[in-house]
Amino acid sequence: MNESPHAPRRIGLFGGTFDPVHDTHLALAATAQTQLQLDEVRWIPAGQPWQKQRTVTPAHHRAAMVRAAIAGHPGFVLDAIELDRPGPSYTLETVRALQASAAAPCQWFLLLGQDQYLGLPTWHGWQELLQRVTLAVARRPGERRAEPAPALAAAACCPVALALSDVSSSAIRDRVAAGLAIDSLVPAAVARYIEEHGLYRPAVPSPPNS
Repeated sequence: MNESPHAPRRIGLFGGTFDPVHDTHLALAATAQTQLQLDEVRWIPAGQPWQKQRTVTPAHHRAAMVRAAIAGHPGFVLDAIELDRPGPSYTLETVRALQASAAAPCQWFLLLGQDQYLGLPTWHGWQELLQRVTLAVARRPGERRAEPAPALAAAACCPVALALSDVSSSAIRDRVAAGLAIDSLVPAAVARYIEEHGLYRPAVPSPPNS
């Protein structure tokens, strides 16, 4: 953390569908917070993730799960900016809005997984985005690294060393649908929320008309 009162605040932006949020998300945010000395990590659930082909869980559920997951973590904050904005959730528009509304100078870091990093040239306005943030990319030991596009490789980037993990939101959804436990994959509060609200369970067919 910055101890100088005159140093810009260091803010990590962690966006995603979070459908659901899980332990690897928390590990990435906590590791980035420590390694990059972030004063704050803003968790930003996507309102309308334009690159997702599937139907995502309603935003209020995804936001509630993030809120439950980060409760008690100093410096972790839920930011609903994309949920409150209509239309597709473009990271560039989010960053522009956050930077315009900042009351004091800040240094902005965009937290990404390796796949997101390599796919960044497909994002809306990605070249302007690179001018506005420093990329913080999660890299796991022994992970095979593909070569990024030249313009991307030249951008400011901080690696975030992350332990090996194969947890994914899609695998968690599949486990819930199959009636399998997820307690070791998500925070306890998130597991309770999923159970209480019946998320990710197979749709029950309507009874035929009598």
